[in-house]
Amino acid sequence: MEQTNQCEELLDQLKNERALTKAQWVTLIDGRNEDLFRQASAMAREEQNRWYGHDIYVRGLIEFTNYCRNDCYYCGIRRSNGNVHRYRLSEEEILGCCQSGYELGFRTFVLQGGEDGYFTDARLCALIKKIKDAYPDCAITLSIGERSKESYQALFDAGADRYLLRHETWNPEHYAKLHPKELSAQHRQQCLWDLKEIGYQVGAGFMAGSPYQTTENLAEDMLFLKELNPQMVGIGPFIPHHDTPFKDESAGTLELTLYLLSLIRLMLPKVLLPATTALGTIDPKGREQGILAGANVIMPNLSPTEVRKDYLLYDNKICTGDESAQCRRCLESRMEAIGYHVVTDRGDSKN
Repeated sequence: MEQTNQCEELLDQLKNERALTKAQWVTLIDGRNEDLFRQASAMAREEQNRWYGHDIYVRGLIEFTNYCRNDCYYCGIRRSNGNVHRYRLSEEEILGCCQSGYELGFRTFVLQGGEDGYFTDARLCALIKKIKDAYPDCAITLSIGERSKESYQALFDAGADRYLLRHETWNPEHYAKLHPKELSAQHRQQCLWDLKEIGYQVGAGFMAGSPYQTTENLAEDMLFLKELNPQMVGIGPFIPHHDTPFKDESAGTLELTLYLLSLIRLMLPKVLLPATTALGTIDPKGREQGILAGANVIMPNLSPTEVRKDYLLYDNKICTGDESAQCRRCLESRMEAIGYHVVTDRGDSKN
């Protein structure tokens, strides 16, 4: 009972002051129970509605390459996975995805892919300019991993507006357990600071329940997000992939992910917060529950259906067979059923 009272006080403090110490974060995360989650999600919805009403922003996801130079231990498209059917979409195919997405009301396109050396700055800048010329009222979000600051600047100058780069975990020792030695938490975090300095709307985030993760790690992630103050935070449950070293690890839970979504909304009330596909993968109503926990973005897939099954970062990913229009209509009806509505809008962050 004493711990519950303490956690309720910490929730109020988080709402009022938007910050906690590491020790307080550990207490609040470890003290999670059903009643506390209900309180946190109700408070998070209040903040979400205060800044964004009942509007849900959609992002048209285009997974344009599954080639990747990295060998992250959790990822299904890691370099050493020889069972992946590799593909790259052509410029024409990507522009076709944008056209169909625009006709369906999407005003943000998310170009996501592995770290694929084929897509040089020159190729990407030409592509970005063509998308901007065709759809000047749309935002372009990139999610293509770690690049040099000069590369980020060139892509920004070409017209990219936003950049998603999950920091995965702030803690260097934990990061080293999830990635090969050539990758470091410090470098990844520096990329995020570079992106902010250039002027991107930046998205960071982490996996909930990843292997070896401790509550202290999650507390450090919260402190880092507070310091970075990004425009977007993408979190989702860790889900194992059968062709990775983590194939036998336990998945992260829906409950922990939803609770953390609510806490992030209270800490960064104006942030854009996706209800991820991974949430919908671990629970049929996962994305709806994410919205009710404080999220306000969903990212349906605009990729050609024939390649979606090849962009599997984790097992059992949903919506790999649906046409884009089906995805859009399905999500609209799902959001309406819980009292929210999908809007045709760039959906810029207020943070």
